[in-house]
Formats: sequence, structure tokens, C-alpha cells
Amino acid sequence: MALTSTVQNAIATAQTVVKSSHSRAAVAFAATALALMWGIHPSPSLAQVYEVPPAVGPQSITDPATTTPSPPAQTAPARRSVNSETSASIEMDVSTRSVAVTSAFTGTAITVFGAIAGGDPTRLADASYDIVIIVEGTFTPLVVRRKSNVVGLWINTRSMQFETIPSYYTIASTRPLGKIAPRRVLRSNRIGFDHVQMRQSPKESRRIGPNEKAEFREAVIRVKQREGLYKEDNSGVTFIGKSLFRSEVRLPANVPVGPLATRAYLFKDGRLIAKSDQLVTMRREGFERFVHDLAFDRPLLYGLLTVFLAISAGLIASATFRSRRG
Repeated sequence: MALTSTVQNAIATAQTVVKSSHSRAAVAFAATALALMWGIHPSPSLAQVYEVPPAVGPQSITDPATTTPSPPAQTAPARRSVNSETSASIEMDVSTRSVAVTSAFTGTAITVFGAIAGGDPTRLADASYDIVIIVEGTFTPLVVRRKSNVVGLWINTRSMQFETIPSYYTIASTRPLGKIAPRRVLRSNRIGFDHVQMRQSPKESRRIGPNEKAEFREAVIRVKQREGLYKEDNSGVTFIGKSLFRSEVRLPANVPVGPLATRAYLFKDGRLIAKSDQLVTMRREGFERFVHDLAFDRPLLYGLLTVFLAISAGLIASATFRSRRG
């Protein structure tokens, strides 16, 4: 009680010295905070709120004796503890951001590595998290044709044009996708061969039925797998310790040149928790780049140069054989 009366006397003294209502409010607020810090319940006079004078016109100071005390501030509700499972995140990077493609390119390998940040330590200990890594190449158009036996001859009878499909698609995971997440989750994130983004033109969609579309999709995946451009490894992601992971993705020699989107997904109990992505750039270099740029930027010059080289090679070979005969 003695400390309370002391604080009240200090405010009364400050009010006689400070004429600005702003300063008086600040003094009252500081005194109230000081009283609360010492565990003292301030009297109504200490909890009074001073009105701020208008910005224009003479300042008006409200008499504390006639001011109705404001109701006590409501205590903020306790903050809920954040679920460590949903707060988990994934950090991912690649061993190289740029791959050089030369005339001697025979394929290469990139290492995808990262760590699980946050999360439940018990879940990390019992390996309850799953990781899926997808490397997706640039999107290109594609025409798929079906051959049929007509009077003993195999000819093209049906075709379907895809506006865009991934030129390269690789999946690496800690275990089979069917055990990681349900189909609806995989479909919404375009994970798996069954959910690869293959877009058809509106005309093709109206012309071909759903069953035949599925057959053409399966044909595309089957051909790409045979070429080594679509791959799946159900044990391609390995954990190093409790939270570190790595995966090695091999790029074949026939991989189309272009950007490669690398994505890592973190799953737990069939739910997508977090994801991260990086971009790997493939660039032509050396003589390979010179020929490519010449063919696409100056096609006429490229054609004339090709014809000249072919004629020159033929003349040189002919002269060589004549000299040997003579």
C-alpha cells in the first residue's frame, strides 16, 4: 500500500509539471506498468486513460476525477503450441546447377541432397518421414501414332497429338509411391507416371475418348522408359542419419537439352508436409553449340555449308581411291 501511494503521489506531481496530455498519459502508463511489475493492483485512478487532444484546435485535458475508468484489458488467449509435425520443412540442393553438353557428352549424374528441418524428433528417430524427388525436363510437343495390321501391312491408323509432355521424368523415393501417399495426393502434385502432366489440344480431347487417351498415355510412358528418359526408383532416396538425405540421378546421353526442374517432397502419414525445388540448367558448349546455333539461327547458311562439306568429302574420297588405283 505504501508503494501504491508513492506511485500516486509521483503521478500527481508529474501532472502539475507536465502540461501536455500526451506526456501525462505516458507517465500514467509507465506508473501502472511499474505497479504491475511489483505485483500491486493499481487503484482506478492509476488505470485511467487520458484522452488524446484533437490534432487541430486548443488542447483539452480531461480531469482524472471525472474520467470513467476504462475496463481492464482482457488477457490474450494462450497461444497454442505449434505442432512439430506440421512445422517440419525440407531444405534441398543439387551438386551442380549447370551441365555442359558437348559433342563428347555421354551422360552424367547429379546428386540431390538435403535435410529435414524442424519436425518431431521422435518421428525422425523412427523414420516416419518419406521423401520423393522428381527431376522433370523441359516440356515439348509430341505426336503418338498407332500401327495396325491392314491386309498384312502395318500402317498408321490412329494418332494423337500432345501439346506438352515432359521430355525427361525421373522419380526417386524412399519406398513405393503407393505406400507413401494416396492417389489423390499424388495426383494433385503430379507425382508418378500415372499423373505425369500430358496436355492435349481441345480438338484432340473431343476427338478421342477417355479409354483411348489412357492407351496413348501408356504408350508414351512405355516408349520413354525404353529410351531411358522416364525412370522410377522406389529406393533411390536414402537417409544419412536421422534428417539428412541424398539421391543420385543419372542423366542419359540422349536427354533433351534444357532446364531440369528438381523438386523434393516431404511426406508423413500420407500427407504432404513441405516441398522444395531447384533448377538445373543444361547448356550446349563447344562445337556442339556452334552447330546448333548455326542450324537454328541461320538455316540457309547451315544447309549450304552441309552440302559443301558433303561434296568436298565425296571429291576427296574419289581422289584418294583414284590415286591408289594408279
